[in-house]
Amino acid sequence: MNTFGNKFRVSIFGESHGKCVGITIDGCPSGIPLQEDDLLPDLERRKAGANGTTPRTESDNPTFVSGTFNGYTTGAPITIVFENNNIRSTDYTAIRNTPRPGHADFVLAQKHKGYNDYRGGGHSSGRLTVALVAAGVVAKKILGKINISATLTEAGGQEDIEAAIALAIAQQDSIGGIVRCIVTNLPVGLGEPFFNSVESVISHAVFSVPAVKGIEFGSGFAAANMTGSVHNDMIINEEGKTATNNAGGINGGISNGNDITFRVAIKPTSSTPQTQQTWNTETQTVAPFVVKGRHDLCIALRVPVVIEAATAIALADLQLCSAH
Repeated sequence: MNTFGNKFRVSIFGESHGKCVGITIDGCPSGIPLQEDDLLPDLERRKAGANGTTPRTESDNPTFVSGTFNGYTTGAPITIVFENNNIRSTDYTAIRNTPRPGHADFVLAQKHKGYNDYRGGGHSSGRLTVALVAAGVVAKKILGKINISATLTEAGGQEDIEAAIALAIAQQDSIGGIVRCIVTNLPVGLGEPFFNSVESVISHAVFSVPAVKGIEFGSGFAAANMTGSVHNDMIINEEGKTATNNAGGINGGISNGNDITFRVAIKPTSSTPQTQQTWNTETQTVAPFVVKGRHDLCIALRVPVVIEAATAIALADLQLCSAH
């Protein structure tokens, strides 16, 4: 489905090469200051333009269709749209017969019996994350003093991001990365086990971001090699502050007052410039092909603000649920 959330509900729509992409937000409280300009700083962080990102540039100017009046939210659903202007759909004609390995081309065509919009990945394109970022700005306003910060800590297996990007450009092949996210000032008690635990809801939202392949909270997979006495976080005061944070700020699916920390694995962009092999549906053979179009060599460069947005949407929903 294309809708996420219980009290703070977001519904995403559009395609990479369609007229527009956008999002409708239901459940946002009234009286929150909100104007188009409030979205611009986060939208700018997501834009292409740096080395290793796609040559496709869009203005990404948001248009509020509903839900605001005189600079404040009204309590009605908020719809925000972004026009698609810089498209070259002819680059994707070959995809109808040669689905890209690692991309959703093949499964979408099978699922929708060939009626899907294959241009630029259609509804499964990373283009739609601009709408997630917009909703994330609204969610951050609801969260108030709770702060969410995500950064790219590795690319192509290196901590030297610039060197990794330079190597990817030289080799003309795509690379992935690791994004680290930290949530501060979160109170104790957020989360509804079992199925609406903090990890469950954040993970659900984060995995909606294209190219995400893994997530770990706190010490994550390293915890499997620790003893309990090492992994356990000693509580050092009545507020629940702990000496270490192997739990990543969550116990039993509930926020414990410490920083929530998690890392997200971003896969290499499937649209690599390298020659690849794939099934050709026209010739009924495996054949070589080269992806056309404009693509990111390292999509991870643009992902941190999207992870922040997904996290904010998840936490805003949990916060509003706990308030009722």
